[in-house]
Amino acid sequence: MINIPKGTKDVLPSESYKWHFLEEKIRKLTDLYGYKEIRTPVFEHTELFLRGVGETTDIVNKEMYTFLDKGERSMTLKPEGTAGVARCFIENALDNNPQPTKMYYLTPVFRYEKPQSGRLREHHQFGIELYGSDSPYADAEVIQIVRNFFDGLGIDKVRLYINSIGCPECRKTYSDALKAYFGARKEELCPVCRERLDRNPLRILDCKDEGCKKIAADAPVVLDYLCDGCRTHHEQLMSLLTDAGVEFTVNPKIVRGLDYYTRTVFEFVSEDIGSQGTVCGGGRYNNLVSDLGGKNVPAVGFGMGLERLIMVMENAGLSFGENPTGTLFIASADEESRRLAAKTVASLRKQGVKAECDLMGRSLKAQMKYADKTSFPYVAVIGESERVSGKVAVKNMADKGIRETEIQKLAELFI
Repeated sequence: MINIPKGTKDVLPSESYKWHFLEEKIRKLTDLYGYKEIRTPVFEHTELFLRGVGETTDIVNKEMYTFLDKGERSMTLKPEGTAGVARCFIENALDNNPQPTKMYYLTPVFRYEKPQSGRLREHHQFGIELYGSDSPYADAEVIQIVRNFFDGLGIDKVRLYINSIGCPECRKTYSDALKAYFGARKEELCPVCRERLDRNPLRILDCKDEGCKKIAADAPVVLDYLCDGCRTHHEQLMSLLTDAGVEFTVNPKIVRGLDYYTRTVFEFVSEDIGSQGTVCGGGRYNNLVSDLGGKNVPAVGFGMGLERLIMVMENAGLSFGENPTGTLFIASADEESRRLAAKTVASLRKQGVKAECDLMGRSLKAQMKYADKTSFPYVAVIGESERVSGKVAVKNMADKGIRETEIQKLAELFI
């Protein structure tokens, strides 16, 4: 027997309706805000992620699925959605369109990491990408999309944390302060963070090692090093969120795990799924497009793990609606009736009625048991008398009511 790869998960027919429920909610929400779907390849040139995500990140250093194709080109399964969208934005000259460009995606992403509850090596993301605006109003809109999405699902135990990590200019000053602080305690850092110290000390703030966490607790705070422009942007965003009634907490330790972020960063953290509580993360990445060879185009967005979101909803006892079933099951008493049942079902489907008949050669009794177990709301039986009369009795399985109609007019009961 060949088993499923470690860190992946099958979505069974009994579970897929939950995904359909969320995807429908997402499409309605993004349409409300004027976002259009973008689809990018599952794999890209490795260089895209080296330049876009950052060579000092855990994603690039530890987690990417990278391979050589038959042309000896290095390819990588996408570990996140934003870099591919930025590449697409540049390659298709979307900056020539009226701005802002509003896009969303639903995509699988791949990271080679230790599988945990809510964290898989293949998982799926809902993401928003807004290109062309440097305004805090754009940041506020993106954050409000998440808040409204959670509210619409009935999720209330999710807290919003925001921060600003500044622009490259003020971040350099902050980076120097971090180097001085962590440099004085270099030998106490984990081996990975000792390497990060010179290359990108901000990454130390995101380290999961308990020793590094304790040291980082007293590190300099980025908000104390913001330039006037970044401070104004941050203050305006806080004011806009307050005006919109969006509750938030400023957490100066949030840096996110990707190097492309500038200014605003944020996380939505659930209280219902333990240590892996972040269900959505995002922020602003004003330099990503130019870093990948495009023009100077500001951008802001987020990524949300759907597996983790489903966990939150399940743990909170929230509804995904009903798992859809067929409408009408037509059982048959004999072989000739079975042919008529199949013909009738084919006709009903052409008219838009969800109907099924026996495909297993079961006895009539077994067919009725099947219809009951699979929760068909209506059942009809075709036998010799129904073939002769051309009429059939349709039973409502909920109230046991029966309605008789001509077989050729069955669809009228359901349309």
